[in-house]
Amino acid sequence: MISRRRLLAGFVVTASTTAFVRSTAAQSPVIASGELRGSIDASGHGVTPGGGEVSRRNLERLLADAARRNMPVYLPPGDYPMSGLNLPDGTRLTGISGATRLVHSGSGALLQTDGARRIELSGVVIDGAGHVSGGDTPAIAIFRGVTDLVIENCEVVNAGGTGVHLEGCGGRIARNTISHAAEYGLYAVNSAGFSVTENIVSDCGNGGILIHRFEKGRDGTIVSGNRILRTGAGNGGTGQYGNAINLYRAHDVIVSGNYISDSAFSAIRANSASNAMITGNHCTASGETAIYAEFSFEGAMISGNLVDGAANGISVVNFNEGGRLATVANNIVRNLRLVGPYTVEDPIFGVGISAEADTAVTGNVVEKAPYGGLAFGFGPYLRNVTATGNIVRDAGVGCVVTVVEGAGDAIIANNIFQGAKRGAIVGYRWRDASTGDLAKGGAERFAHLTIEGNRVR
Repeated sequence: MISRRRLLAGFVVTASTTAFVRSTAAQSPVIASGELRGSIDASGHGVTPGGGEVSRRNLERLLADAARRNMPVYLPPGDYPMSGLNLPDGTRLTGISGATRLVHSGSGALLQTDGARRIELSGVVIDGAGHVSGGDTPAIAIFRGVTDLVIENCEVVNAGGTGVHLEGCGGRIARNTISHAAEYGLYAVNSAGFSVTENIVSDCGNGGILIHRFEKGRDGTIVSGNRILRTGAGNGGTGQYGNAINLYRAHDVIVSGNYISDSAFSAIRANSASNAMITGNHCTASGETAIYAEFSFEGAMISGNLVDGAANGISVVNFNEGGRLATVANNIVRNLRLVGPYTVEDPIFGVGISAEADTAVTGNVVEKAPYGGLAFGFGPYLRNVTATGNIVRDAGVGCVVTVVEGAGDAIIANNIFQGAKRGAIVGYRWRDASTGDLAKGGAERFAHLTIEGNRVR
């Protein structure tokens, strides 16, 4: 039992303790938010919003000193106009997301580094303010030769050229927003074990995420879980620009689980990129071919993607340039159209899935393809293509297949064709239909074709 005397004594102790804590707090210095983060508060070292060139010089000195001490630097909210900020090796710069703003105020890059082992940026807005960049400064943020680059929870906006330019970097760019770049959102060349994940990339003038190499070689980048919207093609062309995700000469790249809409050309375009895995992506409203493996590649796995709205759906082509070896499986492709973003070079649009060499096409569903649901080979460029277990509905031709002399083997078996207006399976000589419906007979005239077990409705 607690006696009344003991209870009153407890109240006295509690009141005395509270008074002591309040008195001590009144005498103690205020702890800065940066110190709570375990970092150095830049505002105490001559770095102030609107401080211009003086703030830039002070921030560079502070970053170098903090890097030597393995400490992060905290940059409080505010606008910091500057340009040419050099990030030393070991930089760890953090701010308040959406409120700490580095604003481009001069020429050249806003920030850059070369040859660092580790750089970390988080919670910082990098605002290009529309300043046009070019020549040796293609972007507002340039990183060259950084072994472990980490950019997280940042915003890169209003670049007059490219948003972020990387050369020979490893590390990751994750959970950032990159928008309104005049050229590309992110350009990464000669990467080494790099990851681009869970970013939002929107309203870029000529491309979203570009993974390139100067020469063909293993890259190993992972591009996953990004949301890429409204990619333009301000420079025109026939596919060099306007791609949400573009691989070029970069082998062994994984592109998975991305949401992509309103690309001027392709949602995903792999040019001369071998061993690409393109899986589980959601691609809507593409201006040209939604998913493209083209030119001199060997190996492409394209599976489990959804394509809704494009000029062409999925293309695995250019056997004449060495493009070969792929699987195209378990995709949904629908709502294609006969019109694309250009008229030069006599293009063919309105095709669901096309393939040319050493490719298995299986378990796909194609609907509303006005030219052809499936298309195999072009002229003599056909070798070892199988099409099995696919469903094609509401197409101009269910399956277009080349019957030009010199074409290699193709097996078209156990598919369902429903509502093919000009025939379920039709032989073509280049661009022109030259046979009747081979699903109904006559395929034996072509030694390179095996057509059997298909259901036509």
